[in-house]
Amino acid sequence: MSEHPILVTGATGKSGRRVVARLRDAGLPVRAASRNGPCVFDWRDRRTWDAALEGVRAVYVVQLDGTKLVRPFVERAVRHGVRRIVLASGRGIDDPHYVKDGGGVLEGIRDSEAAVRESGVEWTISRPGWFAQNFSEGFFAEAVRSGELRLPAGDGAASFVDAEDIAAVVVAALIDGRHAGETYEVSGPRAVTMAEAVATISEATGRAVRYVPLPVEAYVAELLRQGWPDADARAFADVIEPLREGRDAYVSDGVQRALGRPPRTFAEFAKSTAARGGWPA
Repeated sequence: MSEHPILVTGATGKSGRRVVARLRDAGLPVRAASRNGPCVFDWRDRRTWDAALEGVRAVYVVQLDGTKLVRPFVERAVRHGVRRIVLASGRGIDDPHYVKDGGGVLEGIRDSEAAVRESGVEWTISRPGWFAQNFSEGFFAEAVRSGELRLPAGDGAASFVDAEDIAAVVVAALIDGRHAGETYEVSGPRAVTMAEAVATISEATGRAVRYVPLPVEAYVAELLRQGWPDADARAFADVIEPLREGRDAYVSDGVQRALGRPPRTFAEFAKSTAARGGWPA
């Protein structure tokens, strides 16, 4: 299969672009698919699917939340001759109480996992927890750069996982059939509270960053003052609930099982990100 391009959907995202980079570093042919780029791929435009899949034998599927598009995509991929599928899923999908899910995100992810398992080809599922990179290029990045992270997360903790570890697991599964049939739940090596996280970032950057825990309604009110629609503000507050309740505090063994080594610590993530200028002043 190394003679055929490996398709990476979501190639500009946190995990996708790292998967692309690792595959290219290994000298493997990659088709980096996104809505804007040489390989145009749009989940909502099925006319873009066939060209992306042409000649492909392995694919990394980064799904579009709140949809059930993975199933028809997998069916088309199999018709194109794809033999190996790695799916980006998520922790907590087996827990009906994990998060308030008014948008049907968890239902869509469950259907995607079922579609991959029922595909008849080799499959691997990656279930990452909260990305450490949310502090540098995601939900929390702007607040961290401002020096103050205000969230309704209380003193809850999460075993934040470095996206580099996620990408390493995905690449291993894409190029090695020994990972077929595995579901890798990936996390960092220990749970970190929000206060500990920003203290670690402060130490790595030499700049003071503080965490301010807020009541949920106070947080929603702040978002409303910033111009957020009420529904969006409350939905984002719901996203934070698993952090507040510590539902992602447990540690998973996916990195160790897939790669034979422990996952990177949050401190390692912070130091490497700071060294690359990940939190500009």
